[in-house]
Amino acid sequence: MSHYMLFSGTANPQLAQNIAEYLEMPLSGATIKRFSDGEINVQIGESVRGKDVFIIQPTCAPANANLMELLIMTDALKRSSARSITAVVPYYGYARQDRKAAPRVPISAKLVADMMETAGITRVVTVDLHASQIQGFFDIPVDNLYGAILFLDYIRAKNLPNPVIASPDIGGVARARYFAGRLGLDMVIVDKRRERANVAEVMNVIGDVEGRDVILIDDMIDTAGTMVKGAAALKELGATSVMACCTHPVLSGPAIERIRDGALDELVVSDSIPLHAECKKIKVLSTAPMLGEVIRRVQNNESVNSLFETV
Repeated sequence: MSHYMLFSGTANPQLAQNIAEYLEMPLSGATIKRFSDGEINVQIGESVRGKDVFIIQPTCAPANANLMELLIMTDALKRSSARSITAVVPYYGYARQDRKAAPRVPISAKLVADMMETAGITRVVTVDLHASQIQGFFDIPVDNLYGAILFLDYIRAKNLPNPVIASPDIGGVARARYFAGRLGLDMVIVDKRRERANVAEVMNVIGDVEGRDVILIDDMIDTAGTMVKGAAALKELGATSVMACCTHPVLSGPAIERIRDGALDELVVSDSIPLHAECKKIKVLSTAPMLGEVIRRVQNNESVNSLFETV
């Protein structure tokens, strides 16, 4: 008799089903409805007394509704005497608001962490937090998984003739350096200036890309402005091809059109956020085996970090 149970919110039910199939166990029953005014109503369909439960629910768009659904599910499980509640949040919404970058602004990533703890979540599993220090906003264990495990084998299998890793901005240098080190490749940096949110202007490329197959690395792609402008700048400097690997496909606003019509040759993403539009340039890799294995290891008190040490 299994002592743990899997529940899914409505944000990404296909990913939850894929994780359940990896673990060879069913998703447990929960009824999630909306009242006519939009309020969320949750009823857990089976006993969870004394069980360790895992809720699979990214807080992607609509972020507020998906976050509230996670909190309400947590409250329902806590009041049903679940022993522990682990939130598997492949994409952690509000992560970009992780500091006071201007006067009189909130630190929303901290607020969300407080809400999750107050609701009764006892552990968080997530993938590629926008800023690693967000783990410190919690007073409960947080497993921030590396999306690199998804992309490294894919990049190797491409057998690109002259590859080089690129960071799309200064802030992503550490992430790009990690990829470059794992793959034994050189690295370049696209230096940009952001005038306001979701608007980026490419300023300069640090490093030589002439005749190279460039692989841009980032944790998320939102409106795709940074990636498309970066790809155009790299090709103007002689890059043979430009591929981007981004864990979270937020893809809001004109993102799909920009990718379809822009200089980017291929975009590789994970299924942490479900895609709502098709594009031939976009390749989706599944996080289900990684998340399923982490759930199994957490439940069995095994090392999670060792999963990534040999990637």
